[in-house]
Amino acid sequence: MCCTCLGAGAARVRIASPDGKLVVSVSDEGGKPVYDVTYEDVVFLKSSPLGLHTNTGDFTQGMALQESSFAVRPVSGHYELPTIKRSHVDVEATEAVCPFLHDGKRVFDVVFHVSAHDVAFKYRVYPQGETLCCVVKEEATGFVFPQGTTTFLCPQVAPMGGFARTYPSYETPYTVDDAMGKNGLGFGYTFPCLFRTGSDGWVLVSETGVDSRYCASRLIGEAGGLYTIGFPQEGEYNGNGTACPGLALPGETPWRTITLGRTLAPVVETTIAYDVVNRLYEPSRSYKYGRGTWSWIIGGDHSMNFDEQKRYVDFAADMGYESVLVDAWWDTRVGYERTAELARYAAGRGVGLYLWYNSNGYWNDAPQGPRGRMDNTIVRRREMKWMRDTGIRGIKVDFIGSDKQQTMQLYEDILADANDYGLLVIFHGCTLPRGWERMYPNFVASEAVLASENLNFTQESCDAEAFNACLHPFIRNAVGSMDFGGSALNKYYNVKNAPGGSRRVTSDVYALATAVLFQSSVQHFALAPNNLTDAPAWAVDFMKHVPSTWDDVRFIDGYPGRYVILARRHGDKWYVAGVNAQKETLKTEIALPMWAAGTELQVYADDAGLQGSVKSAKLGRKQTLKVTIPCNGGVLIVG
Repeated sequence: MCCTCLGAGAARVRIASPDGKLVVSVSDEGGKPVYDVTYEDVVFLKSSPLGLHTNTGDFTQGMALQESSFAVRPVSGHYELPTIKRSHVDVEATEAVCPFLHDGKRVFDVVFHVSAHDVAFKYRVYPQGETLCCVVKEEATGFVFPQGTTTFLCPQVAPMGGFARTYPSYETPYTVDDAMGKNGLGFGYTFPCLFRTGSDGWVLVSETGVDSRYCASRLIGEAGGLYTIGFPQEGEYNGNGTACPGLALPGETPWRTITLGRTLAPVVETTIAYDVVNRLYEPSRSYKYGRGTWSWIIGGDHSMNFDEQKRYVDFAADMGYESVLVDAWWDTRVGYERTAELARYAAGRGVGLYLWYNSNGYWNDAPQGPRGRMDNTIVRRREMKWMRDTGIRGIKVDFIGSDKQQTMQLYEDILADANDYGLLVIFHGCTLPRGWERMYPNFVASEAVLASENLNFTQESCDAEAFNACLHPFIRNAVGSMDFGGSALNKYYNVKNAPGGSRRVTSDVYALATAVLFQSSVQHFALAPNNLTDAPAWAVDFMKHVPSTWDDVRFIDGYPGRYVILARRHGDKWYVAGVNAQKETLKTEIALPMWAAGTELQVYADDAGLQGSVKSAKLGRKQTLKVTIPCNGGVLIVG
């Protein structure tokens, strides 16, 4: 699995995946820690920098790899996690510890976890003398891609901009099939970041294991195919809190993750974000997930009144759904007493409530209430006790807008307190989840994407809906649960479902397909009570029964921004979903080995005019099926 050698004055170690195909080489060339990554002898990452610059010393140069203390071992394990893309995960990997010295003293180890298609690494930092803490001023950590690599990236934005000064919130449009050597809007890129290394394959770079002991990071574009780790911007969080993380020593950084393959299958199917992290506390109860609805996406702020929320509770019960999200302004427009009454009524119909909260204290100007409830421990726990006593199922906390270590502490405090009171947590207007489904057992999902609310805001977002949907399974949703809130069956985003405001340009089959394509254990769909009578019966019937938790995932075909077809399994039932954003109709034949020849399938498909229908089909002897997906349309196969 490994070997060490010494040549030309540089120490070098090699770490191979259990199957030997993926190899990481680590060395100290010219006194600088570096690594490279190959797969089947093809270079996916060229010599890339490692190292930390702290207030106790510059550990990016003058470093020596102590090959005599290099340690490697095979690791294997199994875990179960119902809230991610695959509920049962087997882990087989090679773990290696690469010690680095500075002036003869051990400064840090770089710990590697190398599996069939994934590389994860972190720094284990040691005390220097009696110094038992440090501030990491800069990470040299970088990723150098081969010449000709193209990028699929979400640019970071300047802090304290956007609505009510709530940026950054990971909601910038992606640039696709772009050249290297850029730095987005000048502020780098938000994780995860996808790269195509020409005809050789694909690489997804991200991070995991971020909690209150470090900050979340971004990727900074440099010249020569280099992308480096960047810390949060000083202006985030209204300028409060430090941009550079502090570490108690000995201490560890989060994991940097690299997923690669000849095809996009390893990217879509990876579980590396969860493989290398552990649960931080035990769940206080057995949490219940499922489907739900919310009034705001169609009705806006005007829908926040008791009667309309009660109507949505009845709609959720008619659909067989488990919850309703009661959105912003409920504290003043419904009130605490009537919200408790609504919760009791909903419980009588088998429906739980999620309540929206503003995260603020001093870091945004958003006026929506409840305000001043989530930023203070004493007030937050008092509020959560009321929610527990009222029977509230969970909370959705919005407008956080920073990646600083102080903000990571807020995320963690909200999650830990919510667990004490048996509440599930969704974050909105927020950062990317980084292994949080496994670390925090009551965490559900984060937005961190241009989600469905934008479809209500502008026609431009509606026109780009399919394009964005063809990105998320390969990038954003590949590394963490995504609170999107989509699958609308209204033709128009208004309560009358009539011309006025933004118009949906995607088909009904597309809406059903994205209910499968987008992964989150709690799905609040953009359905409305009028859909019981104005949407096709076959579409409503499917949405009544679509699951929100999955046992397996398989990539079938696709290209980011153009089209995607993948399969998910719930129990013994497979769902194959596809959508197309290309102007040309997609005509292809897909292999369906998850079903035996002769299996009776239900096929939902669109005609050229985006009129959908459902038919039965029997799978042939070759276990393949020809599918046709028009632009803005979808396909769905169930069996």
